[in-house]
Amino acid sequence: MDVARLASSLIRIRSENPPGSTADVVAFIGEFLDSLGVKNRIVSHPGGRENLVTTGAGSRLLLCGHVDVVPAIPDDWTHDPYSGEVADGYVWGRGATDMKGGCAALLIAYRDLIESGVEPDVQFAFVCDEETGGEHGIRSLLAQGLLEPRECLIAEPTPETSPAVGQKGLYRVDLSFRGRPGHSSLYPLVGKSAVMAAFDLIGYLQEVHARPFPVGEDLQPLIDQSARVFSEIFGIEGGDEILTRVMFNPGRIEGGEKANIVAEQCRMELDLRVPWGCSLDELRKGIAEHAPDAVIRETDVAEPTLTPPDARIVRTISREVERVYGTVTPFLQWAASDAKYLRDEGFDVVEYGPGEIPTLHAVDERVGVEQLERVVDVYRGVIRAYSG
Repeated sequence: MDVARLASSLIRIRSENPPGSTADVVAFIGEFLDSLGVKNRIVSHPGGRENLVTTGAGSRLLLCGHVDVVPAIPDDWTHDPYSGEVADGYVWGRGATDMKGGCAALLIAYRDLIESGVEPDVQFAFVCDEETGGEHGIRSLLAQGLLEPRECLIAEPTPETSPAVGQKGLYRVDLSFRGRPGHSSLYPLVGKSAVMAAFDLIGYLQEVHARPFPVGEDLQPLIDQSARVFSEIFGIEGGDEILTRVMFNPGRIEGGEKANIVAEQCRMELDLRVPWGCSLDELRKGIAEHAPDAVIRETDVAEPTLTPPDARIVRTISREVERVYGTVTPFLQWAASDAKYLRDEGFDVVEYGPGEIPTLHAVDERVGVEQLERVVDVYRGVIRAYSG
C-alpha cells in the first residue's frame, strides 16, 4: 500500500469531532501496526474517543498525530468529503490535510524502514479530541503518564519547507452577560442590554488587537521568516501582525429575547490567540474589567510556546527537509495544536506534515500525492536519525 492509498483509507473512516468517536480509525491503525509486528494498546474514553500508543517508552522520539477531524457538509465539494478519492494529483476529503495525510505518511515511513532492515526506535501516539481541546486525547495520555518527555514530531500540516517550532498562546472563553430588561422604546435611558455589553467588549478587543507586542532580538528573525511564509500561503501583507498582535474572534454570539425588549441575556464564545510578550494575566484582567457583569468561563488557556532552534529535533527535521527540498525555513505557527500541551510537559516539539494549507477545515480539503511521498522521505530520514 502506498501513502496515497493509506491516506484515502483513513479519510473514508468517519471520525468527525463532534461527536468525537475515533474507535474505527484507531482500530484500523492498530491492525496496520499489528501487521508490522508493532505492539500497541488502545486507551478508551466514553463515546468511542480512543487513542493508540505503541510500546517504546524508552525511545528518544515520539511520533504523534490526531485522527479526529472537523465535520464537513458535502455541498459545494468537488469530491464527496468522505470518499478519500484520489484524482488530479490529490487525495481529497475531510482530514486529508488535517491531518490523516500526515498520519499516513508517518506509518508508511515507518513501514518502509522496517522493510529495508532498519529497526525504528520510536513511539507512536495517535490521539482523539485534538479538534476540541484534547481532554480525552493527548492531555489524557500525559495525565496517565503514558508519554515520557522527549523529542517529538507532530505530523500537523505545514508549508512544504517550513517546520513549525513554536506557536502563539491561546485564551478561549465562554462569557454569559446579564442585562436588565425594559421596553425597547425607552432604551438606552431605561434598561441595560446584555447584547450591548457583549458589543462593548468587542470594541475593547479591537483596541487590544491594534497594539503590537514587540519581541526580543532572539525571536525577531523567526517572526520575519514566518511573516514571509504567511504571505506565500495566504497572499496577505502584514504577516508579522499575526504573530505580534492579539488576534480575536467572537466565534458565536447569541442573546436577547425580542426586538422590543432590552436584552436580558447574551452569550459569547470568544477565541483569542496570544503573542509572545503579551501577559495572559493582564489580558484576562482587561477582559474581566470590560465585562464586569459577565460570568466568564475559561475553556482553554495556554501561553505561547517555543522549541529552541538549536534543539536536536529542530536541527534534524530541518536537515531532512533541506535534503528533500533543497531549502528550509522554520517558522512560528499562528494556530494551536497538541504541541502546546507537550511543550508544557517538557517535550521538544516540532510540527511538520503534508497538506494544502488554504483548504484546512475548508471545502475541497485535499493533499497532494507528490507532497505525501516527499514527506514520507523526510520522515524516513528523521526516524532513521533517531534509530541508531
